[in-house]
Amino acid sequence: MLSFPELVLFCLAALVLVLTPGPNMIYCVSRTLCQGRRAGLVSLAGVLVGFVFHLVAAALGLTALLAAVPFAFDAVRYAGAAYLLWMAWQAARPGGAAPFAARSLPHDSTGRLFRMGLVTNVLNPKVAMFYLSFFPQFLHPERGSVLLQSLVLGVVQIAVSGAVNCTLVMFADRITGFLSRSVGWMRAQRYVMASVLGLLALRIAADGRKAG
Repeated sequence: MLSFPELVLFCLAALVLVLTPGPNMIYCVSRTLCQGRRAGLVSLAGVLVGFVFHLVAAALGLTALLAAVPFAFDAVRYAGAAYLLWMAWQAARPGGAAPFAARSLPHDSTGRLFRMGLVTNVLNPKVAMFYLSFFPQFLHPERGSVLLQSLVLGVVQIAVSGAVNCTLVMFADRITGFLSRSVGWMRAQRYVMASVLGLLALRIAADGRKAG
């Protein structure tokens, strides 16, 4: 399983990634601003269930890949590293997207809020790419079941995502108001995201050279 330094790095990267702009965060924040905290929390519950769908699919897929074509596992890792570098560039490039943005939404029932949160996440390609590119960097087939390791990582990632998004929902009006008035904070968040993603990708490349 993960060593303590690896767990710290995984949690840090998961924290940064959950703060990158995406449909899940925008949907939950927008729901909160338009319909209140309860609506935001119900929407978040749907989003978290959607994570479970992606987690199970990725864990089973990576396990099957390793069993069928062991050397392909490294190919997935390096493709994931390239994807993380691309995400780092998207965060740092001039005119890059800001982490907090909201859009107007109609008022909906509790059931519809949950379903929309679920569908928003299940159909979010960023989440699927995240699991397939990010998880292999922390999986160690020589330490035991890849499936079990993947599920443990998924539980940690979902916990981090749930905690961060719950905080955003509870304080959405204050956070978005503060950040909209603070250009420096908005820029700093983007650069921190880009730095962590870039360093993670470089770590992957360094580990690959050592293995070689």
